[in-house]
Amino acid sequence: MPTLNAPGAIVVGGGHNGLVCAAYLAKAGIRPLVVEARHQVGGCAGTESACGVRVNICNCDHGMVRTMPIFDELDLGSFGLRYVDLEPGAAILGWDAPGALPLFHDPEQAIEAAERLFPGEGANYRRFLHDATGPAELLIEMAGANPTAPSLLRRAIGRRTPAALTLLAWSRRSVGDVLRSYFTDEGILGPAMAAGPAVWGLGPDTPGTGLGALSLAFKHVVGVGRPIGGSGALTDAIAAAIEHHGGEVRTSTPVRSILCEGERIRGVEVTGPDGETETIEAPLVVIACDPREAIVRYLADAPASASDFVARWADHEPQEGYEAKIDARLTELPRWRYATDNPLYDDLGFTDRLSPTTMVAPSLAEIDRGHRLMERGEILERPMFYVNMPSVLDDTLAPAGSHVFSLEVLFTPYRFTGGWESRTEPERWLHVAAELFEPGFLDSVAEWRAVTPAHYEREYHLPKGHATSFSGGPLDAILGRQKELTRYATPIDGLFLTGAATFPGAGVWGASGRNAAHTILATG
Repeated sequence: MPTLNAPGAIVVGGGHNGLVCAAYLAKAGIRPLVVEARHQVGGCAGTESACGVRVNICNCDHGMVRTMPIFDELDLGSFGLRYVDLEPGAAILGWDAPGALPLFHDPEQAIEAAERLFPGEGANYRRFLHDATGPAELLIEMAGANPTAPSLLRRAIGRRTPAALTLLAWSRRSVGDVLRSYFTDEGILGPAMAAGPAVWGLGPDTPGTGLGALSLAFKHVVGVGRPIGGSGALTDAIAAAIEHHGGEVRTSTPVRSILCEGERIRGVEVTGPDGETETIEAPLVVIACDPREAIVRYLADAPASASDFVARWADHEPQEGYEAKIDARLTELPRWRYATDNPLYDDLGFTDRLSPTTMVAPSLAEIDRGHRLMERGEILERPMFYVNMPSVLDDTLAPAGSHVFSLEVLFTPYRFTGGWESRTEPERWLHVAAELFEPGFLDSVAEWRAVTPAHYEREYHLPKGHATSFSGGPLDAILGRQKELTRYATPIDGLFLTGAATFPGAGVWGASGRNAAHTILATG
């Protein structure tokens, strides 16, 4: 397809935030060109074929993105996007717990489940939700707010509401400290940690991680769903919206250089599918891939006025990856051991126990030990798992007689001492996971693949295998630290940032893409 004649903007990277930003620009009449290095859009929110089924590149349940008005504002339903809702939205299971706790969207139903499964914890869960629900709602409100310092400060500090004060107080504590102030049973404590800062690669007693406890509250504030056809159905719909409004999306088109001229941006130089080099000029360039990689490696002829900006990013040491994943095709659905001959789960209304993601984790002390092992290049004997089987509710993902099994594994070090060339360690995870199910699980695994930090680096263009997420946290956003990550503009005229590294970049959210587009449009 020929490139747009003089696009109004170039978006570097076709992950979900880059696509969201481009779609809003396109709808506003600024014709964007999205250039993506891989053969398909979506980034870590995409879906691809493997093992004879369709698998999500990352284990992506959609919650936060559905708190944004993106679906309606971009009319994504008209481009084929449909969701199936999960109820409960997730479940948490301690390795040594007698059973899993379903996280029903209805708080009262969740509290009842907590009390019946973990006697005494129902009242604790109620107290936690009383304190955590307001901050969770406020954080969602902040994420969709006009991304300016006065706006965020006014919302989070100026009103001095209990929710704002709790948010600020928790942001200074560790997640372990926050969770221990409410719960006592490790069957809740460990998995609640796994749902929060563990996915940031941090230990439970790391200062400043306290807002990770809100991950548990989000399950009751935000409904969880999955796009029919996999997570990538979202990004495919956004790409279709871009093209509908006159924009263009080009895959298999890696960027060679981001070009400057004088004090402003000039465009990009790309490599086409046939290896040809092409220079594309535009008055706006939006970096929607890893910002350090783009600024340090690709930015050419940056003006002297931006030298401090470039030097700061050059000194920024990229984080190493710490997550891996197994995708498998099953010939038979497994059965959880914890639910065998236990009518309590049916009585609670937890009848579909395979579709929701189950977060499996040891105690907080073991998670802390796992964090220390990871820093030495080793992996916990019983790691933290995210387990789900998305084809139970979505039969478009697997052929008849087969099912998709997804096993995400946390604290798997980039510099694994055993070397990621071997399949020995990933295969061990399947055997460990088999302990969670009735006999026969391993016999049902017809085909599987492992996606390790090394694979994420090599195949998905993630430096050191790390899927970047905004690391500053809400407090940094409120105070405007790392300004280009929280306000999306850079010192170079016409150059903007969006994506996972910018606020609020964690998970499938889309808020930073929308915020970046609004910032660009506000500059005129």
